[in-house]
Amino acid sequence: MPKVKTKSGAKKRFKLTGTGKIKRKHAYKSHILTKKTTKQKRRLTHFTLVDKTEEKRVRDMLNV
Repeated sequence: MPKVKTKSGAKKRFKLTGTGKIKRKHAYKSHILTKKTTKQKRRLTHFTLVDKTEEKRVRDMLNV
């Protein structure tokens, strides 16, 4: 049986924490930043965790 490949887009976007949760970056931080407030841009800088309803789908993409 062949090896199962990881989705290359997913491996660039998600990281596993030490406890097994999945980290992701916030969206809306890449362009059109002039109309966003400094506070909004600062909050989008930090990592957050993938929601538990989406976690199974992300794990399948990462083959974890």
